[in-house]
Amino acid sequence: MNEQKGIFPHRCAFTLLIPLRNVFLSPRQVIDRLELKNDMAVLEVGPGPGYFSVKVAPALTKGRLVIADIQPEMLRLAEKRLKKREIANVESHLCNGMTFDFQDESFDRIFMVAVLGEVENKASYMAEFHRHLKRNGILSISELAGDPDKMTVQSLKELGANFGLSFYKHYGNRWNYTVNFLKE
Repeated sequence: MNEQKGIFPHRCAFTLLIPLRNVFLSPRQVIDRLELKNDMAVLEVGPGPGYFSVKVAPALTKGRLVIADIQPEMLRLAEKRLKKREIANVESHLCNGMTFDFQDESFDRIFMVAVLGEVENKASYMAEFHRHLKRNGILSISELAGDPDKMTVQSLKELGANFGLSFYKHYGNRWNYTVNFLKE
């Protein structure tokens, strides 16, 4: 079977909700790695059907989660899961794949799981992340085993450095990991 890189098809979104996924990266690990405080503004890029969103948003009891995706179908699936759980501190935004329509320095944290490798113009995204992060904000990028678009830790570090983001922390192992960057 020849695996192609690219955007995860929304028709297969149900596979992103399988609980076995916790073995590789659980929502609790994401929350811990983000070093969340309850009053933060957090951007999740590429939330898919909201696997992590439904746990991150409730951790922001005085804050908010913004989910952003280029696929309206994925946003609708995430919104449906959030509504079913009566989680109201979430906004969703449809993106164009190049820029994000948010104010400068509007987020304390930005995170994505198995997303950046799918992005065609990584430079645009990284420039946008730098622009949208507050000072001392964290950009958190997680990659998982089996993802055909998975980026290496080294390539992530180089990409972050090119956009003024300092390597901050590394979690996990070579198969499943999170790399956090700090905007100083």
